[in-house]
Amino acid sequence: MIKKKYCSVSSKLRNSGRKFNLRKEYEKSWNYIKDSKKFLFLVIGIFLAFVLIGFFVPVPEYFSQKILEFIQEILLKTQGMSNSQLIGFIFFNNIQSSFISMIFGIVFGIFPIISTIVNGYLLGFVSNISVQNAGVFSLWRILPHGIFELPAMFVSFALGIRLGFSIFNEKKFDSFRENFISCLKVFVLIIIPLLILAAIIEGTLIFLGV
Repeated sequence: MIKKKYCSVSSKLRNSGRKFNLRKEYEKSWNYIKDSKKFLFLVIGIFLAFVLIGFFVPVPEYFSQKILEFIQEILLKTQGMSNSQLIGFIFFNNIQSSFISMIFGIVFGIFPIISTIVNGYLLGFVSNISVQNAGVFSLWRILPHGIFELPAMFVSFALGIRLGFSIFNEKKFDSFRENFISCLKVFVLIIIPLLILAAIIEGTLIFLGV
């Protein structure tokens, strides 16, 4: 009797172990991103539009000064950090920003749209200052910093918007629940690894003064 129970429990454990397949979950996550391409294109379009606005459209001196103070404050926080500390600081800052933007997308996708606008504008603004101070070729120095970070941000913002729009589907609760679980899987399996790579590259480049 005990032996039968043991075999039954062992069988259940083996079957439950088979339910989670990392490769399949990874493929599902990529497919979910592909299914979200209209939201991804929307995010990229908004981002690029505000990069151009930040680069070409002058802002009042007051706002310009506030942005520079914000950037200076971040630089002061990272001053004197070791390479590993910089990597950790960048990673946790990016993961917090991406996760919050994605989760708070439940409010009709408003928060990730605002995050897209702000990040695009800041990149355009910083690029403009960089060109003014060091010439157009200085933009190549910015590129490696965003090679993994930007795709991770685009995906998290796009999924946040999709999450917000899921409440307009026929079966609201089921749709939201399925999208929420899929978003979390994508975040763990794809976004976090991209942000780790981004933090390593960006932290090392800043530490080396590149």
